[in-house]
Amino acid sequence: MAEHNEYGDWAEERACHYLVQKGYTILERNWRFDRAEVDVIVQSGNWIIAVEVKARKTDEFMSPELFVDERKQNLLIKAMNRYVQTVEGFPELRFDIITIVGNKEQYTLKHIEHAFE
Repeated sequence: MAEHNEYGDWAEERACHYLVQKGYTILERNWRFDRAEVDVIVQSGNWIIAVEVKARKTDEFMSPELFVDERKQNLLIKAMNRYVQTVEGFPELRFDIITIVGNKEQYTLKHIEHAFE
């Protein structure tokens, strides 16, 4: 596995660990629909939340959340509109971003709730 893939997998694991500690329930990981992949889908109360995980070793060039551009947002929205059709009831839908900047020994994690609509 390429180093950047290992780093991405590690970052998703950190994000999931953080979310579980905060009381979220993990429903799916790497859920795919059409051309979109949702990194993590969690539930909190009546909320179904799509979480995009962006990890970078440095944020000198650009903050990681800025990589979730309009095209990526539209793909995630399309995928999650499909996903909520599989859920009973009428859950609220939310899109969050978790950024991780640094390396495995020293990093910062930021959770951006309601990152986009």
